[in-house]
Amino acid sequence: MATHSPDFELRLARGEDDIRAGQRLRYEVFVEELGADGANVDHAERLERDAFDPRVDHLLLFDRARPGAPAVGVYRLLRDDMLAAGEEFYSAGEYDLSALTGSGRRLLELGRSCVHADYRGGAALMQLWQGLLAYVDRHGIEVMFGVASFHGTDVAAHAPALSLLHHRHLAPPELRVTALPRHFQPMDLIPEAEIDRPAAMRDVPALIKAYLRLGGFVGEGAFVDAPFNTIDVSIVVDIARVPEKTRALYAGGRA
Repeated sequence: MATHSPDFELRLARGEDDIRAGQRLRYEVFVEELGADGANVDHAERLERDAFDPRVDHLLLFDRARPGAPAVGVYRLLRDDMLAAGEEFYSAGEYDLSALTGSGRRLLELGRSCVHADYRGGAALMQLWQGLLAYVDRHGIEVMFGVASFHGTDVAAHAPALSLLHHRHLAPPELRVTALPRHFQPMDLIPEAEIDRPAAMRDVPALIKAYLRLGGFVGEGAFVDAPFNTIDVSIVVDIARVPEKTRALYAGGRA
């Protein structure tokens, strides 16, 4: 946790320097902390980046009370109207998104979300989510989706949590994305009656729990991302189903 009083500034990236600040935070979290590697990692510059970054929106949280005012939280935001003709969302490399892309609804893909270790579990995530829902309102987004991850690639270690998500939070058919056949990792690994629910829920990452509190769902099947050292699950949030009390909690953000 931060040992000082943060002076937060939340904004969309204004240029290359802001984008690099987010990529630097992604490197610190995904590469240095969680062990990711691969083609998107620039070890020399200490950046985690890809081809989508220059032309999407980046929601950034800065702490002006720290030297250099670094980015301490980031969300990458890709709307359906940002895609070129014939182009697919980033997560189409892991999931069949046709239930969403064929729906005619306004879509927002959430990606590369992370918060600096010193700021987790507090006001930083609240600030980011306030900005996120303000962005949703501004652009008339109807469905948010993306992937959220368990750390590590040992499926057996996370079997109770994955099974609980499948049994209790599987998306309805009209919102259900499915892991691609060549990557499909079943999530219904343990019968529901055999799951220690409190223990399983403790293993569910905080970000996934937050999506569930919004009324979100998981897709069918998981994706084991070995280069990123994660097990990914697809998250879908139908904005119309977000409880009014929850919407009110995050009201007032700017993005």
